[in-house]
Amino acid sequence: MVNAGLRVGGDVADDVGGLPYRHRGPRVVLGPEKFTKGRSAMMGAHHALTGAAAWIAVTATAGHGFGLYPVTALGTLVGALVCAGAALLPDADHGSATVAHSIPFLGKLITRGISGVSGGHRHGFHALLSIFCAWLIATGLGSLTWHPHWWASPISVGPALMSAVSIAVATKALGLSRGSWQRSWAFGLLVAILVALFAPAQQSWFVVCFTLGYAVHLAGDLLTTGGLPLLWPWVPKPPQAWRRIPVLKRLWLRGGNFAVPILGAAGSTREWIVMIPVACYVAWGIWLAAVPLMQVFLSFPR
Repeated sequence: MVNAGLRVGGDVADDVGGLPYRHRGPRVVLGPEKFTKGRSAMMGAHHALTGAAAWIAVTATAGHGFGLYPVTALGTLVGALVCAGAALLPDADHGSATVAHSIPFLGKLITRGISGVSGGHRHGFHALLSIFCAWLIATGLGSLTWHPHWWASPISVGPALMSAVSIAVATKALGLSRGSWQRSWAFGLLVAILVALFAPAQQSWFVVCFTLGYAVHLAGDLLTTGGLPLLWPWVPKPPQAWRRIPVLKRLWLRGGNFAVPILGAAGSTREWIVMIPVACYVAWGIWLAAVPLMQVFLSFPR
């Protein structure tokens, strides 16, 4: 993932980063790391932005979204952060991803263990089966609640714990913590408290949010040149005749991955062009959700 922080000029980073390549696209970039020429996965900060955008589009009802799963303004804001973090979690199968650097002390051990279990980077964690597993995990966590006598409604313990992780990863990827895992986790825990105490009334909100973010990550990588092993653990290879057809060989790759490479390689000019309106949409959606909350706050008697 990108450990994002605004930087002008120089090299930029892919979502697992580390190898140099001079970016030929826009010179204002997110992230201090470097990305590899020909990298096939979407950049980490872009994954986070698309996750936030997906949640806003699904939940917003004020004309800038589909309103398929309406939530409160606070639910839109918190859910956007959780969905952004969930959109980074599939890359937990790589030891150099943002997830590895967002979890202090144990991050690399966890990601290496996940990589070993899932078959390596962009294998099991990037298959259709993984979306179903993400749904199962979110469903299980969503059912973990605690109803103390001193609080009016059940406290969402499971969603709060996973929200803390997701938001800590998202804030680090988007550069909101300026590279500090302490700030990432402080913000993640603060929002997690809000989730625990004031979660949206719908019990399924966390399941929808987490699964949506995870699926959006896979959709983003599917649009790059490397594609995904969608049918993992079955990875069928294309026949020789298929590999000789110019267009089709880019859709079903020699190694068995499937791709719709509209965005090209990671960090390509096409990817940046697409992400500019996505970032604007996220900013607009967050602003529209924040305005009513600010009005409520300002209406309190002094």
